Parts: sequence; C-alpha cells; structure tokens
Amino acid sequence: MTGGYDDRDGKIWMDGQLVDWRSANVHILTHAMHYASSVFEGERCYSGKIFKSREHSERLIQSGKLIDVEIPYTVDEIEAAKVAALEANGLTDAYVRAVAWRGAGDMMGVASAANPVHLAVACWEWGSYYGDAKFKGAKLDVAKWKRPSPETAPSQAKAAGLYMIATMSKHAAEAKGCSDAMMFDYRGYVAEATGANIFFVKDGEVHTPTPDAFLNGITRQTVIGMLEHHQIKVHERVIMPDELEGFEQCWLTGTAAEVTPVGQIGDYNFDVGAMTRDIAEEYEKTVRL
Repeated sequence: MTGGYDDRDGKIWMDGQLVDWRSANVHILTHAMHYASSVFEGERCYSGKIFKSREHSERLIQSGKLIDVEIPYTVDEIEAAKVAALEANGLTDAYVRAVAWRGAGDMMGVASAANPVHLAVACWEWGSYYGDAKFKGAKLDVAKWKRPSPETAPSQAKAAGLYMIATMSKHAAEAKGCSDAMMFDYRGYVAEATGANIFFVKDGEVHTPTPDAFLNGITRQTVIGMLEHHQIKVHERVIMPDELEGFEQCWLTGTAAEVTPVGQIGDYNFDVGAMTRDIAEEYEKTVRL
C-alpha cells in the first residue's frame, strides 16, 4: 500500500459490490457530509476472526435507528460483507471499518428522509493505536470540550457527528505532546477519552464512569466481565475530577486502543501496575480465543 487512505491497493465493499479501493467514492452532495447523518463501527480481526463481530453489526443497526438512518441490511448481511472485504484484501489480522450514511438523492436539506442509505466496509492493517504507550503509559491532556447531554445528542449511538468534539480535543492534546485527551461530560463528571473508555484502580478495586452520556463500549463491557470473573470489585459510578489525585492506576479500553495503560492525565500521574498489565495481557489472549 502507498499514499494516504484514499490511495491504496485493495478492495472496499460498497452496497453489495467489491470496488477498487481508489474508486470507493461518494458524491460531494452526500447528505452525511453536510449534516453528519452517518454511523460507523471500528472492529479488529485477529487470526481471521473479528472479535465480537455480531455485537458490532447489531450496534451499527441500532446506531442508525437512533439517528433516523434505517440501514437496509440485516446483521447477517453485514457479517457477510465484512468477511468478503477481509477475503478480498487477503487479511486475517486487521482493523475493520463498517460505515453507513445517508447519501445524495432528491433532497438537499436538513430533512432528507427520502435519500438512499448506503453501507460500506473497509479493512486494513493497523497496529497499536497509541504506539508504545502500552509499555510506558499514555499521556493524556484534559479536554476543554465536554460530552453533551443525552438530551441534546443520542450518546449511545456511534454516530459520526459525536466525534467532532473528539477530533478537536485530540488535535489540541497532540499539539501539547499528548497521545489523547480525557473528556468530562456536560455535568463536569469524568467521562472518557476521545475514542476510548476509561478505568481507574484504587486499593485493589476498579472505578469507571457510568456510561450515561457516552458510548458504553463493547471492549469496556468485555473488560468489566473479565474483572468480575476474577472477583475484582468494579464500581460504575460518578467520578469527580478531584478524585483523579487518589487513583493509583489507569487504563483505556476500545477496539482500536484495546487495553492501553495511562501514565499521566494533566498533572496527575499513574503507575502501570500489575492489575493494568494483567488485564491488558488477558484481553490480548481473549480476543484470540
């Protein structure tokens, strides 16, 4: 592969057809480009098997419903599309991106319900999302932007529009030499990073924010299940900013992030401790079962 993401060899599945990578284009008046009518999933394939694949496909359809984008494919059809994309590109270990969007049609306004809805699946090789942070711990900024109230946006949808503030926050963090940013929610509570959920450790127990204003990630749910299996107490609760000083360890979870230790958030430092390392190692084994 050469060039940027628009200039590669390979195939992308689009609306039932495998098309050449460089030809996988949409019209400039695509509704999603103007009004954010798009939802997506990020998934990882390990040794030929996408981890929690059906859960991702189910969530894609549900995300669409939450933003009034009715995806014209079933879970089984989305599953088959992902397999076809992986096979067409000869990949067994890859990142998989399924995306659905409202396209160009007879209407070009905020309300464009008659415009067709499209689906595409792309896949590519993608290493660690945070580079060497898995070993020394990621450095996070504290974002000035906050996760919105669920009364203003459908927080349980993996919707493209909800990532605008994440992009701005991560750009600001990278300009300061950080890997990512931690975001508060609209109430000022600790929420998550720009594209990953967050966990803290104190006195052998785990604390993680209640996902009532941000996405309850599939990796997040997997890790909570792993912790409970080991009889480690998990507190899903409101976490206030001033509590950061008292936490000993911290990690992020997400399909791209997997389980990534955090060494610093703003002025607060954390150890890459035994529990963090153990959970990261167990997750890496779990996704390959």
